[in-house]
Amino acid sequence: MYEKNYNVSKLDALLLRIMGSPQSGWINIGTTQNSRWDFLHKLTTAKAPLEDITLIPGETTYVFLTQLAKQLQLNRDVLEKEYILQTTQKEGAFVPNTYKLPLGITEKLVMKILLQESQEQMKKTAKMIFGNYDEKKWLQIVTIASIIQKESATIEEMPLVSSVIYNRLKKGMKLQMDGTLNYGQYSHVKVTPEMIKNDTSTYNTYLNKGLPEYPVCNVSFEALKAAIFPAQSDYLYFMKSKNGTHDFTCNYSTHLDNIKRATK
Repeated sequence: MYEKNYNVSKLDALLLRIMGSPQSGWINIGTTQNSRWDFLHKLTTAKAPLEDITLIPGETTYVFLTQLAKQLQLNRDVLEKEYILQTTQKEGAFVPNTYKLPLGITEKLVMKILLQESQEQMKKTAKMIFGNYDEKKWLQIVTIASIIQKESATIEEMPLVSSVIYNRLKKGMKLQMDGTLNYGQYSHVKVTPEMIKNDTSTYNTYLNKGLPEYPVCNVSFEALKAAIFPAQSDYLYFMKSKNGTHDFTCNYSTHLDNIKRATK
């Protein structure tokens, strides 16, 4: 504070040592004017009001930024600008979790905190499984995990959905999965035949072979695990049944029967 030309003295430093250590992070000073004693006391005791921000697995960054702006009373456009400035990853850069963030935080700082924490967690997970962190390889894993996240009805299904993805890629088949079209602002939009026909992005796996250029959403550890350790199967198709889970098959004729049974 002395270096910033605030009116402080050695006596203030002594008083602060007697009171205790200053709180780390954001603090709530409250009023715009405090007595010297109140100000020093608040430095050692005050805490900023925190807001719980929960990123649900499978949610897109587009929707998450809207949520952040609303809960923390921030400018969404500035949040998006900071996201673009601070990461080259268009999607899937966040780790789903509940974050405690102070009210009054800036758009730049909130992006720095969330991206840094997520990056550290991803590197830790990659090193735990592979022994190292390869950014290009990890992006591909997150991309596969994001499709698994969007398509699976349960965590138990994830390795099976993963096996279908790998089996179809190996055979050179298009993935043809609706979940890949639930990207960005279309996170909660029902995929229609018109959408499949008109969407020209790399997310349209009915139109394009292979994986989308970027992940579809932010992914859970379970989805990542399924992407790295798929089930061993010959499955090439799956269809949601009436009870909400999926029927898996390696035969197209059986798949057609499953479609008829589910849509009756």
